[in-house]
Amino acid sequence: MPPRRRTSPDQGRAALAAWRAEAEGIDRSTRATAVRFTLEELGERAPGNSVEVRVPPYGVVQCVEGPRHTRGTPPNVVETDAETWLLLVIGRTTWADALASGALRVSGTRADLSALLPLTRGDRP
Repeated sequence: MPPRRRTSPDQGRAALAAWRAEAEGIDRSTRATAVRFTLEELGERAPGNSVEVRVPPYGVVQCVEGPRHTRGTPPNVVETDAETWLLLVIGRTTWADALASGALRVSGTRADLSALLPLTRGDRP
């Protein structure tokens, strides 16, 4: 079962569109809404508990079917900053490029989310 949405899809899409229009000048609240919305979207599209995606300090989601993680550090972790995450979400950077630059840190055999990104189709996640 996917996690319960905390961000309204309309607010999330608006925040993502605002970030896309002016990424560098966007306020922290709008960036946070865009990140949380897209993490929730990922959790909805790839439900499960085998991979934990972290975008500190804005949010985290568990996703992808597989062995359930219950305690301690999960075996499959993806972690990045907000800018890199949103660039991956909209397709302005690739998984391979983010990995090569060191902006994306992954561990575990299930942590490759390249088949799930970008999340956007046109301008709608």
